[in-house]
Amino acid sequence: MKALEVSEAAVGRRVSCDGQRGTVRYVGPVPPTEGLWLGVEWDDPERGKHDGSHEGVRYFTCRHPTGGSFVRPKKAAFGVDYVTALKRRYQVELREAIGEELRISSKTVTMVGFEDVKQKQRLENLTEVGLRRCEVSGPGPENEIRNTTPLARSLDLSGNLLSSWEVLAAIGEQLDSLQELQLSHNRLSISSEPSRLSPAFSRLRLLSLNSCALTWTQVLHCSSMWQHLEELYLADNDVTELLRPDAVLQTLRVLDLSGNRLLQETLPEISGLPRLEKLNLSGAGLSAIRFSDASPGEKTASFPALKTLLLDDNNISEWRVVNELEKLPDLLHLSCRRNPLLQKEKNLETSRQIVIARLSRLELLDMRQVSPDERRGAELDYCKMFGSAWLKAGGHREPENDHPNAEFTSEHPRFLALIRKYGAPDEGELKEQKPFALKNQLLTVTFVCPEDPERKPVEKKLPGSMTVQKVKGLLHRLLRLPGAQIKLSYTSSKMAGREIEVDNDLKPLEFYSVEDGDRILVRWS
Repeated sequence: MKALEVSEAAVGRRVSCDGQRGTVRYVGPVPPTEGLWLGVEWDDPERGKHDGSHEGVRYFTCRHPTGGSFVRPKKAAFGVDYVTALKRRYQVELREAIGEELRISSKTVTMVGFEDVKQKQRLENLTEVGLRRCEVSGPGPENEIRNTTPLARSLDLSGNLLSSWEVLAAIGEQLDSLQELQLSHNRLSISSEPSRLSPAFSRLRLLSLNSCALTWTQVLHCSSMWQHLEELYLADNDVTELLRPDAVLQTLRVLDLSGNRLLQETLPEISGLPRLEKLNLSGAGLSAIRFSDASPGEKTASFPALKTLLLDDNNISEWRVVNELEKLPDLLHLSCRRNPLLQKEKNLETSRQIVIARLSRLELLDMRQVSPDERRGAELDYCKMFGSAWLKAGGHREPENDHPNAEFTSEHPRFLALIRKYGAPDEGELKEQKPFALKNQLLTVTFVCPEDPERKPVEKKLPGSMTVQKVKGLLHRLLRLPGAQIKLSYTSSKMAGREIEVDNDLKPLEFYSVEDGDRILVRWS
């Protein structure tokens, strides 16, 4: 749309001006000045000057009190059609490719019409089309998209000038193979009859709508268009109150709600999605999660297929939240980094061990694999850490007399299962929860050199927080092994016949569950 052609039909259109994007809310005069003005509501409210009013007269309304301003039509760009943007986007790559093909023995060959043919062939073969921030505003001439990129399966239209879902449908209905659509950083007006547009998105499996200023109500209203959607990305929108997605979004496997300030009490509203396997709630302001349909130790009917849950950057500070997650029947992967809860213990590795011990099926925690040895060590340490509290609450080493009170079992719902798995810890193994004075952390270990029997075993007291790297430094001095490559492992009387490798220099001894009386085997090359 050219400046001279601007009319009231431009209301609702998207424009770009000096690198900023906005939506036209008004076209007309603004007295006492002469000429035509566009009243624009900017995506970035810092770009504007007012709320759509000027000298006491309201011309349009804005979501933000400083989100609007008036600009002359000649300063606003209304964008280009899909095919024009496509040719501009791929023109440079095409010319470079043509240049390579036509350069023979340092001489350049000119072939009239070859560039047009080559471009058409190249575009027709595209299966992934990237038009991010290319000022696309509409489909262009009828069927031109179908003729230009007939094989497109993935389309990125993020950060463009698309104004409505009707415009998107006019593009999508020409792409018969379209399965992935990226629409982040757009502002799309909501269709009054979204189901009417569903044929344009009939094959769509992945949709990204990050930073589109959408509410959950609007998402649900639009979702009848996406009848077979499997992945939906809604990060950094205006989603707050969640409502039940009745008869829609039932095919979702992945849902990203990160960066939205959710009302946590509404989270159960989406818990019935039958196929949801991955849920991202990072940065959602959550402090509590509760599944009231299940008692401690039981499984909830909520999120029946959920395997991966991301809770990074929330306000979780209570272990009871982790206990609630144990109620999920299929949870295998969890990420909960940068939550206040993890700062409660003396170091992050101790917090990690407690999370592993409380979640029986966890295979991946904070993007790190949970090995069988790490799980065993975490669960044994958990039993020792809370063994005294268990006894004080009515626990007993004899199963028939083991009746801890409800408060303890609610706080530690897996404890009794772990006692049955490993047996009750001995009295000398119980770890009192005292201030972390150095004397309470010292371990007595014996260093043994199995490949050099002439060296006598050496007994030392070391803090459990001492890293493997520092232990190796100590052994270099103690055994006079300058420059040697040291390898460590350890054995315990509780795990007869097993030798556990200590292979990460940055981890502390307690990470490997090294305990009083254990033997550390030292080998070098």
